[in-house]
Amino acid sequence: MKVLIVVDMQNDFVYGSLGSKQAESIVKGIADYASSFEGKVVYTRDTHTSSYMTTEEGKNLPVVHCVKGTNGHEIVDPLKALSLNCKIIDKPTFGSVELGEYLKSLDDIESVTLVGLCTDICVISNALLIKAFLPNTPVFVKKDLCRGSSEEGHDNAINAMKNCQIHII
Repeated sequence: MKVLIVVDMQNDFVYGSLGSKQAESIVKGIADYASSFEGKVVYTRDTHTSSYMTTEEGKNLPVVHCVKGTNGHEIVDPLKALSLNCKIIDKPTFGSVELGEYLKSLDDIESVTLVGLCTDICVISNALLIKAFLPNTPVFVKKDLCRGSSEEGHDNAINAMKNCQIHII
């Protein structure tokens, strides 16, 4: 079985407090890819509480975003309907150990592919975690369906993942 991980395609990252035109530019492509993907699709959601600003992440990225129960936490509309029958993992930080454990519990994974936001933060963190949980499973990142916090950050993350034997497609 093939698995697609759609990373943090949430309102705050696309249209809200951390949104960008670059993030908006991949929404349709991810929706098209996810809707035709032959395998299991899993979504992650960056998930914070109202005390976000007191966390280590909040001190270093002082922009409130993806607070559980808010519109910013929700998956963007073009993907929301696609996510209804899929596993959704709320993650309190960049990478998700829960995601790794969930994938490890599945039988017969042929490959894992990641798309989404942000290449240089959450995509790379999850790709590396998945590689650690499933060291003999090919992990792919579709670079054209990812965006970083900057173009330079995106490119640096892509190169770092290549060095860690993550396949960039």
